[in-house]
Amino acid sequence: MKTVMKALLLAGGRGTRLLPLSNTTAKHLIPVANKPIIFYALDRIERAGIRQIGIIVSPETDTSIKKEVGDGSRWNAEITYILQSKPMGIAHAISLSRNYIGESPFLTFLGDNIIQGDIRWLINDYKNHNPDALVLLKEVDNPSAFGVAEVDSYGDIKYVVEKPERYCSNMALVGIYVFNSAIFRAIDRIKPSRRGELEITDAIQELLMMNKAVRSNVLAGWWLDTGTKESVLEANSAVLSCFTKKDIRGNVDTKSSIIGLVAINPGAEIHCSRIEGPAIIAGDCRISNSDIGSYTSIGSGTVIDRSRVSNSVLMEGCTISMVNELKDSIIGKRSKVLGGHESLARVSLCIGDNSVFKP
Repeated sequence: MKTVMKALLLAGGRGTRLLPLSNTTAKHLIPVANKPIIFYALDRIERAGIRQIGIIVSPETDTSIKKEVGDGSRWNAEITYILQSKPMGIAHAISLSRNYIGESPFLTFLGDNIIQGDIRWLINDYKNHNPDALVLLKEVDNPSAFGVAEVDSYGDIKYVVEKPERYCSNMALVGIYVFNSAIFRAIDRIKPSRRGELEITDAIQELLMMNKAVRSNVLAGWWLDTGTKESVLEANSAVLSCFTKKDIRGNVDTKSSIIGLVAINPGAEIHCSRIEGPAIIAGDCRISNSDIGSYTSIGSGTVIDRSRVSNSVLMEGCTISMVNELKDSIIGKRSKVLGGHESLARVSLCIGDNSVFKP
């Protein structure tokens, strides 16, 4: 009987590097190009042909992710939610899936990662070579910030280490893996790190100590770990640059100008404004007497008046009024940035839902 591959998507954690936004929005649900970050992982899992998906959630993310993702029918999949009650590391999260995974090989995907391209080739590589683990790597300039791997000329991993103090390799672990059930035995053998977590790098190193086959492959396109404000904005820029097509379906008056790759969804109203792409504007937005610069995503129902906005993510229902320049910002749902009687000067913000910023 042929074993069916499953997927494990990790969507727990508190998102402390995205405070105060993560107080009101799970980091995996922050929109990039008007789509929740976790949806990009789910899209790639669907295109890889995997139909059984386990999602690791935390007490902080459980309700909101279940509400947004649902039962998986959007991705032609069956989703099972698995609670990680405390943030005790990636390897610990994987260990909680033991009963769900059983003896199936499984793709593990960190839910706050966005990569360029599909992962079907990675699944095919695993099926062709059948290792105990297949680890996706990417060359980086700052390896001390990541888990890294030393690899031989055949693509087999010789050694892995978490955030090395001394240079040993510039090949970082992307956060996408394929494992068989041997990973559970390896996790059973490791101990918590200095930060009190079961590290995935230690588990992979333990596989090597168990003489298991650990193979690697290298990601050709870009990879972004969206754990900070800066990385969310970088991901937004990358996705808009790669995938935005000119698609004007909203109402744009003759006094407005649209420059470059701009998508305007039905129901949006643009009056006396300039929009420069790549940018995306959701339905039911109202933009008047304003300048929307490149790399900006604007959520549904947002109102922008007499303002300039660039390189920013505005979630649904925001109000931006009389702001000289809102730049490099993430604005939570239904929040307001107001200039008052005099236009607000240039600001860069990261604020949660239902907030008001007014000097």
